[in-house]
Amino acid sequence: MSKQPRKQRKFQYQAPLHLRHKMMSVNLSPELREEYKRRSLPIRKGDTVKVLRGDFKDHEGKVEKVDLKHYRLMIEGMSVQKPDGNQIYHPVHPSNLMIVEMEMDDDERNEIIERKD
Repeated sequence: MSKQPRKQRKFQYQAPLHLRHKMMSVNLSPELREEYKRRSLPIRKGDTVKVLRGDFKDHEGKVEKVDLKHYRLMIEGMSVQKPDGNQIYHPVHPSNLMIVEMEMDDDERNEIIERKD
């Protein structure tokens, strides 16, 4: 991988979806880190996260949508009102979040955790 910021940015903008999903990893809470012996995992719909930075700091909610194209997450309860009165989700970058509870019904996620042990 290049050290040049322009090439790193270019890679991020042009990354295929399977790599974008990996880049959308979120830190685990201290309890989950202890339990699963991992620092972070790729985020998925249904996980409960806590916001660590921004206007909604300390807000907890479930992930409603994962936007791989723009590297953003939509979380329930985090909406803003537009001037015309419509409510829209406030998009959040995964680096500003921490996973508090994980959705464990995904076989691939279970394989990731077992692989680490």
